[in-house]
Amino acid sequence: MDLIIILTYTAICTVIFKVFKIPLNKWSVPTAALGGVFILGALLMLMNYNHPYAKYGKEVFVSIPIVPNVSGTVKTVDVIANQPIQKGDLLFTLDPTPFQAKVDQISALLADAKSSDLQNDQKLQTAIANVAKAKADKERNYSNYQRYLKGKEKAGVNSPFTEQELENRKQLFEASNSKLLAAQSEEKRVKLIADAEILGLNPQVAQLQAQLDKALFDLASTRVYAPTNGMATQVALRPGVRAASLPLRPVMTFIPNEKRVFAGLFWQNSLLKMKAGLDAEVILDSVPGHVFKGKLVQLLPAMSEGEFQVNGQLISANRLAAHGFAIGLIELEEDLSDYGLPFGIQGKAVVINHDSDPLHVSLMRRILLRMMGWINYVYPIK
Repeated sequence: MDLIIILTYTAICTVIFKVFKIPLNKWSVPTAALGGVFILGALLMLMNYNHPYAKYGKEVFVSIPIVPNVSGTVKTVDVIANQPIQKGDLLFTLDPTPFQAKVDQISALLADAKSSDLQNDQKLQTAIANVAKAKADKERNYSNYQRYLKGKEKAGVNSPFTEQELENRKQLFEASNSKLLAAQSEEKRVKLIADAEILGLNPQVAQLQAQLDKALFDLASTRVYAPTNGMATQVALRPGVRAASLPLRPVMTFIPNEKRVFAGLFWQNSLLKMKAGLDAEVILDSVPGHVFKGKLVQLLPAMSEGEFQVNGQLISANRLAAHGFAIGLIELEEDLSDYGLPFGIQGKAVVINHDSDPLHVSLMRRILLRMMGWINYVYPIK
């Protein structure tokens, strides 16, 4: 852009010398040269400082790597590459056979566990009945033993109850008491099994239900859907490919529908003159002669040239010597999709700071930008 200004000034001086027939001598030529140095130098400094120029710029966009939740063999590829689709549209499917088999297996185990849970309830009722029967036997045997004991004590040697009969009644009572204790112990054991619940379910039933939910989720995951509105591009996936559930191995790239943003690289000497909301203009190599108007929406708060992380390595001096550019994000007023342009197109941008423009040098910056846009008809210049 600076070269265009110099060439333009040279062309103007040439025309003046020819039209007005100014002689080329030791006064006229140095005057034109020194005038160009001072005039153009002042204009260039004011223009470059107050109205930053991004020689390198590119549209930036986010892509979503598509990774299935489960690993399997691709059965069908349903998406058409580079065609707009809606959120929830089917992208591809995996062979569901092993996942369906897992669901069927756990479903059978769950049904058996639920049946066992019902049997535990029946066992509890049986145990309660056994305790009641044992308690009744104990009370009857205790009553008989007391009757024999009192009769023996009251009648003495004339008692019709012998010592052997009294001992038998005592043993029957003690045996029935032991049976009662055993029945009560069994009742407690069965009751603990029947009453053990997790969120209202038997532990084994709850565990199998969780496994079934996971198996159903895996089965549903064999059908992979679009995460949002957008399109899948450069689709190389084909039936028969083994798709792995690994974050580092996506099987497809999905580009969501978002507002397209242009990013420009700006020199650091103009950062104090850049703030969100300033007017901006962009030219694209792919649209010669056209200027896109927009707004500077953000100046990224960090530059990668100064970044370091905890990794056990020292910072290289070459890293510190690398010159860093600030990245400014520009939103365009026009929709680039109307031009049918691919994502990631490149171009140049300027930011216009009207508050620091008393001499209106922004006009010169805008004219020069348009001249570079016209040059794009011939060859994009960087």
